[in-house]
Amino acid sequence: MEVAQFDFALPERHIALRPAIPRDSARMLVVHEDGKLEHSRVQNVSAYLRAGDAIVVNDSRVIHARLHGVRLRDMQPKIEVMLHKRLSPNSYAAFARPARKLVAGDSIQFARTLCAKVVERGTGGEIFAQFSASGRTLDDAIAEIGEVPLPPYIAGKRKPDARDNSDYQTIFGRYDGSVAAPTAGLHFTPELLARLASQGIRRVDVTLHVGAGTFLPVSVSDTDEHKMHAEWASVPEQTAATLNAVRATKGRIAAIGTTALRTLESAAQPDGQIAEYSSETAIFITPGYRFRTAEILLTNFHLPRSTLFMLVSAFCGLETMRAAYNEAIRKDYRFYSYGDACLLFPRPQ
Repeated sequence: MEVAQFDFALPERHIALRPAIPRDSARMLVVHEDGKLEHSRVQNVSAYLRAGDAIVVNDSRVIHARLHGVRLRDMQPKIEVMLHKRLSPNSYAAFARPARKLVAGDSIQFARTLCAKVVERGTGGEIFAQFSASGRTLDDAIAEIGEVPLPPYIAGKRKPDARDNSDYQTIFGRYDGSVAAPTAGLHFTPELLARLASQGIRRVDVTLHVGAGTFLPVSVSDTDEHKMHAEWASVPEQTAATLNAVRATKGRIAAIGTTALRTLESAAQPDGQIAEYSSETAIFITPGYRFRTAEILLTNFHLPRSTLFMLVSAFCGLETMRAAYNEAIRKDYRFYSYGDACLLFPRPQ
C-alpha cells in the first residue's frame, strides 16, 4: 500500500507535553463496530467491557536510554546515544548523533565510570556499541546517568525532568528493556484496575520491549518496502492458557496498546489459539491483515505515516480511523505518548 494513504495533518497544539492528571481522566474516543463515535474518559472503560473479558497489558519498563558523552580520543565532539536494542549483557544497538563523527574503534566516554566502544557503524545513524560494564552493573549505570527517552515531539519542546521518571512508566512495568513507553498503559491507575477486577474482568501480562523504531514515521513510499526493527516479546504459558480459557467461555480479549496486540498476534496459532512465546518479533500489520486474538483495542492517537496508525487502520479500517482522527482533532483531543486514548471495536471479520 502507498504510505501516503496513512498521512494526515495534525496541528502542533494537539501534541500533549504532559499526561492527564489523574491518569485515567484522559479522554477516550470510542469507535464502535458500525463506525459510530462516542466521547468518553478512560476511567469509564469498564462500561464497555463485561464480566469474563480480559485485558492484556505490557509489563515492560522504560530504561534511561538517552546517554550523553564525548568521543574519547580527543574529547570532541559531544555525542548523544539513544539505546534501542540490547544485544548481550554488555552491548547495545543504538542511534548516535552525530554518527558521522564516529568510526569503528572509537570510544565514547559517558561518565567517569562508563564508556562504550563502537564495534561497528550501521546505516541511518545506527551504531553497535560494547560497554565497559556488563549485566546489572551496566543497568545501574544507565539508570544513573541516562535520561528518560522522551520521543522527539516532546523532547524537542522541553527537557526531560523528574516528573517524567514516573510519568513515562506504566503501573504494570516489571521488566526493564523498553526505550519507549507502551503508552496505552500510561492511562491506568490502581483505582481503575480495582474497578475492572470488581466487575469480573481479568488482567494478564505480556512483555514486549519497545524499540525506538516502533513509533517512527515510515520513510519509504510503499509499505512493502518497510523493514520493522525486531523487538523481544514474551507470552508466558499461564498467560496463554488463561486467554484461551477466556475465549472458550465467550469472553473477549482487550489489548491495552499496540505492543500488547502485536505480542498476542506474534504468539497466535493459525486456529486462533494463543501459544507460549519467547522470541523476537518484527510483525508488521497493515490493512488486509486478519487478526486472530483481540476483539478490542485501547490505544493512543498515533503519528501520521507510522506503523502504529497502519495497525489501527488494519484493526478498524482506514476510512473509519481517518474519520475518528478527524473527529479527535476537531474536538481538541491530545495526541501521542502523553495524549488521550481511543477504544476500538472493529467490524466482525
